[in-house]
Amino acid sequence: MIFADKLIQLRKKSGWSQEELAEQMNVTRQSVSKWEGAQSVPDLEKIVRLSNLFKVSIDYLLKDEIEEMEGTELVEEVLKIRQVSMEEASTFLSIKNITAKSIGYATFLCIISPICLLILGAMSQYSYGLSENIAVGIGMIVLLICIAIAVSIFILNSSKTNDFKYLEKEIFETEYGVDEMIERQRRQYKSTYIRNNILGASLCTLSLVPLFCGIIISEENELILTIMLSCFFVLVGIGVIFFIQSGIIWESFEMILQEGSYSKERKEKQPIVGAISTAYWLIVTAIYLACSLTTNEWGYSWIVWVVAGVLYPAIIVICNTFSRNR
Repeated sequence: MIFADKLIQLRKKSGWSQEELAEQMNVTRQSVSKWEGAQSVPDLEKIVRLSNLFKVSIDYLLKDEIEEMEGTELVEEVLKIRQVSMEEASTFLSIKNITAKSIGYATFLCIISPICLLILGAMSQYSYGLSENIAVGIGMIVLLICIAIAVSIFILNSSKTNDFKYLEKEIFETEYGVDEMIERQRRQYKSTYIRNNILGASLCTLSLVPLFCGIIISEENELILTIMLSCFFVLVGIGVIFFIQSGIIWESFEMILQEGSYSKERKEKQPIVGAISTAYWLIVTAIYLACSLTTNEWGYSWIVWVVAGVLYPAIIVICNTFSRNR
């Protein structure tokens, strides 16, 4: 099968007209028509672009001795892989930029949700006109409202990206120019990503300062210590906003480029790692709720999340090692 026949077959398999292929190649429709009519052959640079565009080898395009059946099977195998267009990639990044902010704020809401419960509980100990039952009741209502709002935001944002779940889980190919566009945007965003990580780390580190200040002011005054603990939650929450917003956007670049946690090799291991991760965080949540509800020590039970966060990377390393050995 000659080059002209292969080009016609590849174009039709992709569902493109001659005009659409010409736009992809930045040539005129007449040029494509001449190629398919065996009236001319594209230069080497355009052969390379055709190879990248259709995801076939240059040998396949140029060598006539490859049998038609082999070529058809090759094309069919290639076309089974999802193709990500420039428009899809741009739409995905736009959605991620929007959802990153609201997810960050929803996480902040989760972190500060116990503050009302803690402060009212401390105030009830000093007879500010609040009984302990009323304080706990109001505090729990506020906490549950905050959690409900946050969960609603998480679900809403998840629904916005449902159509792009394949970027996270499937192996795919990008159309011509997509990788270059994403890489350019990532380079432009890198300084913001580094700055946000520095701010997030600084705020999380400085969040301990109010606790030490509370101890210095009055080690015995539970209300002051509780207020300082609330300041700790607020500072950690703000730091987490910086981490989450920049992290989501950075991960969106990696998803399309299939790098880092979303590389093709990682995706092949994803089912077992994903299942273990889901089970791990569900168990952690159950432990946190069990400790908090049975002891009513909401001001200290949050340590469960810190310990879980430290152990999580070790769990992932063990899972990856197990997958690799298999």
